[in-house]
Amino acid sequence: MQALSGKVAIITGSSRGIGRAVAEQLAGLGAAVVINYSSSPEKAAEVVEGIRSKGGSATAIQADLSKLEDVERLFAETVAAFGQVDILINNAGLMITKPIAEVTEADFDKQFAVNVKGTFFACQQAFKVMENHGRIINFSTSVTGQMFPAYSVYAGTKGAVEQFTRQLAKEFGSKQITINAIAPGPVNTELFTVGKSEQQIEGIKQMNAFGRLGEPEDIANVIEFLVSAQAQWVTGQTLRVNGGFI
Repeated sequence: MQALSGKVAIITGSSRGIGRAVAEQLAGLGAAVVINYSSSPEKAAEVVEGIRSKGGSATAIQADLSKLEDVERLFAETVAAFGQVDILINNAGLMITKPIAEVTEADFDKQFAVNVKGTFFACQQAFKVMENHGRIINFSTSVTGQMFPAYSVYAGTKGAVEQFTRQLAKEFGSKQITINAIAPGPVNTELFTVGKSEQQIEGIKQMNAFGRLGEPEDIANVIEFLVSAQAQWVTGQTLRVNGGFI
């Protein structure tokens, strides 16, 4: 029997990048997966079709994580489709990098709305609908351990996510649910590479122990462990999955 047979997983922001890799990996382990997207229905449908073509179970649900009503609907539609939620991967995120002098109120609010508000209220919905022994994985960033110009707001949102993860661990423990955070280093996705020159990317590659960018599968492999039965004694932690970036 596959390790996640009978489990249902919501992966936010999973029409591309790390989220897509995680969804495909969990589906391969037998989980029914919800491909959440905000504005990419074609890409989400492509992920669903790919999973189904391999015998997996998947559906796509549109939801803007910055809106509480959309978060609530995401969970309601998941339960309607699959009857339960066992795993939540809070992968959806927004990154706008600007020097402080150029940051607008809209830049600030957009990032906090998705990265902080969206993550928090998705955790709240998970607490309401998950049965015992569920799994929640939030997404932080290894930039919280660096001093990178232009990343102050983004890093600030992820600092909040790490604190949610710590402070909620005992609340979720009452239901034997683990909650942890992943803090990737630079990963070869559109979120990271867009707007950077080849010279910048090469310089960042040399900041870790292996001289390369991470790949989405590097992150998915760690998430596979954290959602497994073997990870029941790991909760409230932030794991820096970054090849020695910091």
